Amino acid sequence: MQKKIPQRQCMGCRERKAKREMIRVVRTTEGVAVLDFSGKVNGRGAYVCPSSECLKKARKSRALERCLEVPISQEVYDRLEKEMEDHENG
Repeated sequence: MQKKIPQRQCMGCRERKAKREMIRVVRTTEGVAVLDFSGKVNGRGAYVCPSSECLKKARKSRALERCLEVPISQEVYDRLEKEMEDHENG
């Protein structure tokens, strides 16, 4: 029997994809939004595809802020953009 692959919905394109393929943004217990690459940080999570188009859509619609119920700092968005560039370039 094959193991079930967890699926999550992207906050940008709204498509369901494998959890491991996506980048997780977490609202920690302190109420701060941080990036979680391990998938193990405690807190409420939201997922974005590793594509700059999805990030633009999520940012424009403020989907991450609504989902996590905290403001997302410019630093988090900048780091997300850098990760997406790294992912797309290689």
